[in-house]
Amino acid sequence: MSEDQNDAAMNGATALIETLADCGVELCIANPGTSEMHLVQALDRVPKMKSVLALFEGVCTGAADGYARMTGKPAATLLHLGPGLANGIANLHNARRANSPMINIVGNHPNYHVGFDAPLTSNIDTLARNYSAWIKSESTETTLAQDGADAFTATLRQTPGSQGQIATLIMGADAAWGESKGPVAPNALPQRSKASSEAIDAVAATIDTGGSVALLLEHHGVSPEALAYASKISVKTGCRLFTGTFPARVDGGPGNPEVERLPYFPEQVLQTLAGVDHLVLVGGEPPASFFAYRGIPGQLIPKGCNVSRLTQKEEDAVDALARLAKRLGAENESVKTYERREIPRPTGDLETKTIIQAVAATMPAGLIVATDSGGGNAAHAFCQNSEPNSWLSLTGGAIGQGGPVATGAALACPDRPVLAMLGDGGAAYTNQSFWTQARENLNVTTLIFANHSYNILNVEYARLGVTEVGDIAASLFDIGSPELDWVAMARGFGVPGAHAKDAEDLCRLLEESYKTPGPFVIQARA
Repeated sequence: MSEDQNDAAMNGATALIETLADCGVELCIANPGTSEMHLVQALDRVPKMKSVLALFEGVCTGAADGYARMTGKPAATLLHLGPGLANGIANLHNARRANSPMINIVGNHPNYHVGFDAPLTSNIDTLARNYSAWIKSESTETTLAQDGADAFTATLRQTPGSQGQIATLIMGADAAWGESKGPVAPNALPQRSKASSEAIDAVAATIDTGGSVALLLEHHGVSPEALAYASKISVKTGCRLFTGTFPARVDGGPGNPEVERLPYFPEQVLQTLAGVDHLVLVGGEPPASFFAYRGIPGQLIPKGCNVSRLTQKEEDAVDALARLAKRLGAENESVKTYERREIPRPTGDLETKTIIQAVAATMPAGLIVATDSGGGNAAHAFCQNSEPNSWLSLTGGAIGQGGPVATGAALACPDRPVLAMLGDGGAAYTNQSFWTQARENLNVTTLIFANHSYNILNVEYARLGVTEVGDIAASLFDIGSPELDWVAMARGFGVPGAHAKDAEDLCRLLEESYKTPGPFVIQARA
């Protein structure tokens, strides 16, 4: 075959990208290298898949997570061999805990080159196994397109436990440059399984027997349709409704079903659930302490409380709650929703309380909020009587999520404003998000809680009973020497910003940022 004929033939990389596009993958967030050059060329040839560059792989994976939470569909990431994948793993951990569908395409050496132990050679499969529900590492030019279709299907297949919905396709360069038979047709889409009639009847009987009942709703159980049915059941029977502490996405605010959120610390969870006789799991597991503490139980079930299950994580919670509502005669009940209340604008000095109040008082309708800070997570309850919103939490506890997730949410929903509420410690992990936000002109407002410390560690240290913090310990929690200037940092990435002087100034800056297209950064001393 001549060089001209070879150029005209479709290679494996182009067949893969065309197949993914035909399956419905609309976005690839990339940080490519030499082994992925044929895939870059394929993206150039298939413009119906949007390509977005990120400067760090943790932004790629976090943005794909945010995109998935807002659309329910996988984006693709393009990562450079094992080290590139390793750079993205922290946010892949969060995405796995969020059950976010995602396709990672990781370039690799051709099989014949692996044996030479070149500098970037590593065991990529071992890295991928930590968070992937599906892995393929032996693709050829003739299988690569079908492997892509299978990866897409795998991201939409519900898995039990915390396996998640991430597919990792490890693509040797020879599979990408070799001649292909062309794209393949998409596979049939997988469907959620249904809860058994016995599970419905058992939960209904538990509720009918009386006592204090609470439904703990997670994953598919916090979708808007599921929450609406749960609310009908609550109105009919008086049972309480909870989500976990860090749900992947909850749509709240006026007009949306009212639901409580479990607090963070284990003592607070046990206190919140005190008096509950029956805890019914809808799509999740019994609440567990985020960390282990001496003398405190790890599983947070009050004494005397019985636990039963309506649905497993992989089962259809909407269908199960609809059937349970009918079984209880609650299908025609009204849904109890958050009420709109006037939120007074704060005045005076900035502190966590006034920052949260400023956010609640200035929220625009439809705001998407991504949190990566204690203050941001605490703001949720205070914002639910302001405006309708979508709240994206730090699901896996690996900080550095908020900026990338906000970036992905803005790519998914360009017509909605996005607010990233970040601690200065966590934001420093993935500040490269600013550059992608500027490049794509994304409507992301980033609010930095600038307390110049890893403040949660100060809290945890005090929980040990330490009353005097030594110089070495204090230095390990302090990020104020030197202080981070987030406005200057953002400007260096192409994003304008301002320091909020007081609560009134913060309200003004927030409102201006929502009205002005493009990204903006606000630093607020907490």
